[in-house]
Amino acid sequence: MPKYKVIIQKIIEQIEDKKMKQGDKLPSIENLMDIFNAGKNTILKALNVLEKQAYIYQVAGSGSFVRKSKRSGYINLTESIGLKDHLSAFNLETKMLDLQIIKPDQDIMDNLNVDKDDDIYYVKRLRSVNGKGYSIEESYYVKSVVLYLNQEIVEDSIFKYLLENLNIEPGFTDHFMTLETLNKTESDLLELEDGSPVMLLESIFFLKDGTPFNYSKVLYQQDAQFFVQGYSYLDM
Repeated sequence: MPKYKVIIQKIIEQIEDKKMKQGDKLPSIENLMDIFNAGKNTILKALNVLEKQAYIYQVAGSGSFVRKSKRSGYINLTESIGLKDHLSAFNLETKMLDLQIIKPDQDIMDNLNVDKDDDIYYVKRLRSVNGKGYSIEESYYVKSVVLYLNQEIVEDSIFKYLLENLNIEPGFTDHFMTLETLNKTESDLLELEDGSPVMLLESIFFLKDGTPFNYSKVLYQQDAQFFVQGYSYLDM
């Protein structure tokens, strides 16, 4: 793992373990260089990534400060991590409903920038939290990027598999949200009334070079909670 990622991981661990709290100032760049035995450029890269991930904010002339204020049970739409990590404090269960290799329709071709003859992994999963239906997920993975999937991977953590086994790390993600109602099949899976309100989250995950590799459509039941951390920009 590159040194800057090790530094990022260690700082995040300190924040999430409450060793550094919101508003606390990080050590200076020079001190961080000594602490992690790293060069200035490595430290700056780590701090910039942490700022983009909304863990810290940097103030010119003053230093870097902890920003992260995470609410348990909320899904952070600015973090490209798996649902298992978002809901680590809860009993999350995953049931694979379907896994097959398909050819893309026009919608998939448009969102993944693939041709009609390309192979796509289609995955359908039911996610339950503390024994209650939480979401229904349909995902499409470009097989030339995601070379292999099976039931064990699908029912554990696809994101973890991509990161640790295939060295695939998302570069950025586009999210699109709409309000929908459940049909009979969906309501039976989530054990809700037919026509219950849900949120549909469509996401396109890109590699760092801008290549889309995953298109997902997830229906979240009405108890799901989300938050977004960003920056405010004022006209000067």
